Amino acid sequence: MKRTRKKHNAAFKAKVALAAVKGDRTIAELASEFGVHPNQIYNWKKQLLDGAASVFEGDGSAATGIANEAQVDLLYRQIGQLKVENDFLARKLGN
Repeated sequence: MKRTRKKHNAAFKAKVALAAVKGDRTIAELASEFGVHPNQIYNWKKQLLDGAASVFEGDGSAATGIANEAQVDLLYRQIGQLKVENDFLARKLGN
């Protein structure tokens, strides 16, 4: 019987990787508890440790992200409005 691959969300991966970083249980114990292969836990732990420095980079990245999303939304609205105006003028000149 063929197994389907499990897709774990980021929260689950973080929980498992943090448990591995703590070191109070072995990787084999964590693997049996969470139902994942030990190599996967090692990979997630490595990714967590490699990406930990990025948490402290930048100033207010969450606030910056929200501001960027708002600006992108505004620009998309402006593009839409300009496209409608451009289509209108093209029809008027074409007639």
